[in-house]
Amino acid sequence: MRPNLSIPHLRERYLSGELTPSTLVELICAQMDAEEAVTNRHVWISRLSREQMMAYAVALEGLDPKSMPLYGIPFAIKDNIDLAGIPTTAACPEYAYTPKESATVVQRLIDAGAIPVGKTNLDQFATGLVGVRSPYGACRNAFDAQYISGGSSAGSAVSVALGLASFSLGTDTAGSGRVPAGLNNLIGLKPSVGRIPTTGVIPACRTLDVVSIFALTAADAASVLAVAQGPDGKDAFAREMPPSVAHSETVKKFRFGVPRDEDLAFHGNAEGLPQFRAAVERLKSMGGEAVEVDLRPFLAVATLLYEGPWVAERYAAIRPFIESHPEALHPVTRAITMKGMNFSAPDTFQALYKLKELEMQTRSVWHDIDVLVTPTAGSPYTVAELEADPIQLNSNLGYYTNFVNLLDLSAIAVPTGFMQNGLPCGVTLVARAGQDLTLLCLAAKLHAQSVATVGATEHAPHLVNSWPNESLFATDEVQVAVCGAHLSGLPLNHQLTQRAGRLVKTVRSAPVYRMYALPGGPPQRPGMVRVEEGGGAIEMEIWILPAREFGSFVASIPAPLCIGTVLVEDGTQVQGFLCEALAVANANDITHHGGWRAYLDAPK
Repeated sequence: MRPNLSIPHLRERYLSGELTPSTLVELICAQMDAEEAVTNRHVWISRLSREQMMAYAVALEGLDPKSMPLYGIPFAIKDNIDLAGIPTTAACPEYAYTPKESATVVQRLIDAGAIPVGKTNLDQFATGLVGVRSPYGACRNAFDAQYISGGSSAGSAVSVALGLASFSLGTDTAGSGRVPAGLNNLIGLKPSVGRIPTTGVIPACRTLDVVSIFALTAADAASVLAVAQGPDGKDAFAREMPPSVAHSETVKKFRFGVPRDEDLAFHGNAEGLPQFRAAVERLKSMGGEAVEVDLRPFLAVATLLYEGPWVAERYAAIRPFIESHPEALHPVTRAITMKGMNFSAPDTFQALYKLKELEMQTRSVWHDIDVLVTPTAGSPYTVAELEADPIQLNSNLGYYTNFVNLLDLSAIAVPTGFMQNGLPCGVTLVARAGQDLTLLCLAAKLHAQSVATVGATEHAPHLVNSWPNESLFATDEVQVAVCGAHLSGLPLNHQLTQRAGRLVKTVRSAPVYRMYALPGGPPQRPGMVRVEEGGGAIEMEIWILPAREFGSFVASIPAPLCIGTVLVEDGTQVQGFLCEALAVANANDITHHGGWRAYLDAPK
């Protein structure tokens, strides 16, 4: 049996004294040897030696496990991310160098007590979603070695699935942190761009790249993200981006987008559609409301990634090397990357204009849904199938992933079942930037209801601390209820969106308010007043504002309106718009309409 390396399980053993970091290293080394003796799946480019791992373990001995969030937790690193003293190759031996310092994210994890165990195999220069474009061998699926692992973060996924690491780091530019997770029964988190700094990471497309996290559960991924996130003062693309709404509300009732049937593609996989529909039904049983979404604008965005100048960005990332050592690249990697020479500056701007147009077309979707759900990968492929048709099958694997990075979205791959051939399948939850914790919380519940085991192990998802811990994150945000001209699509809504406000949900107030159409304008405004009797329930939207923006928003509100505590229909309280009672003495009572939007739409 493969070992149980879930983070809560290892922490329990460390806290009880049953396990030490040194004995953990012995276990990992033995497991690595055993896996390679049975089937060499080409997981590693550089395995750390027992002595190298033991140096990290010994440094932890004598320290209190409670003092470090990742005390003694083993992790793997994609070999385009630096680990001090270990060569970084990007799966190209001629490119290799040995860094003196670790990447920011790697150093943060080590400082939190995690133990690196090796550098993992990948599609060369992170170009591909397949895991076979490597001179170190085609990385094989954790369940069936005839099948691909997915890429480019191939070895990172397989190492966790096989029980060789508790979690791993990958990168994601077009789906590289999600496709391998889907094909190996793992959680694959593609965080918001900039949440984890990329200092010490070889870029593919620097404007799109993120460091991704492979984990056995969403709670484990959240624990890693809490340590890894935050600007480092070196990465110009890093940004502060606190997580969003509390998970207790998110999972009670949420709206999720489902692609139209004509937009779904499973590339010959007869089990794909029924598996996906089963996952949709599971989301409904969790309290989700399905909303049909036209995926065509998203798919149009996806075509820009390899047909537009972002290929030139890949070329720019390794330009000095590819121009001096073109023969050093894998043939498919070279063919793709060299296309970057064909794009001009006008081509680039035209593509950027097209992306903005498509982004505008997709923006309205997020007014109706909290998350979008798609399959992670339409179909798995054998290594032989992939090598016979490398470009088209790679394109198929990116059908549901390529648009995410270009649109600055966050996403998480979630296992949802197994096909008759024993291979896993799953879905991906997609949301706007900054919604990483919301996705982790939804993923945790969906995962728990979908599969009995994690990775390619026989272990069930750990039930202790199985929910993402919100206290690990800074939630410097304020919820505010709006009921009038600040509603979505109305004249003052821009005062929220310009302050990075995000719509959470539509609710009704408790039936203790009366609404009046106030004189004056434009724009015309309502006033909501709490009454002792004769009140009604008023439709409202709950928005989230960064705390730093809340003060200026309140300062912009003219009398007689103000912000106070509003009672919601479900009994909760939230900051929201109220009106001074004196101001409605001669105003038109419109309570019977049930809300401002209904009043505006009613015949006059």
